[in-house]
Amino acid sequence: MNPTQGSNIFSAIVAAPFGAIGIRIDAGIVTELVYLPPHFGEKAATDAVADIVARQLENYLCDADFPFTFPLPEVGSAFQRKVWAAIASIPRGTVRTYGQVAKHTGSAPRAVGQACGANWFPLVIPCHRVTAAGGLGGFAQSDDENGFQLSVKRWLLAHEGVNHSPWQQQTIFG
Repeated sequence: MNPTQGSNIFSAIVAAPFGAIGIRIDAGIVTELVYLPPHFGEKAATDAVADIVARQLENYLCDADFPFTFPLPEVGSAFQRKVWAAIASIPRGTVRTYGQVAKHTGSAPRAVGQACGANWFPLVIPCHRVTAAGGLGGFAQSDDENGFQLSVKRWLLAHEGVNHSPWQQQTIFG
């Protein structure tokens, strides 16, 4: 695939150690962040909001403690927002299981997983910090142990200092 093919749907694309992150902006509002595989090339921001988001993502990729400050629209169902709020409260360098988040939100682990899969703002709402009780679990609606999405999750957890995990060795990235 041509590195710029498909990039027209993004307002900016930020290079990341695992590939890239696409930023979608509509009418000055962040509408989605998307993990992209390595064949996507960088794309300069097309507007001021995309530029702010791109710079903050770059800062996070260099420093896992960098706090995101750009506003997000209120999207999703009331249940999804409740789960996302619980996930956003998980401190960097730690993980919670789907079951723990479910108990906290008064729901079921599978429902928490579905809310994680529907997250439009990964990194800002850090669903990568939610794991299965016995291992890594899924990520971004994927459970392919050797696939791109779970390798992104492994990289993010390592970047944030979660080094005691049994899944750390299973990554396609260096």
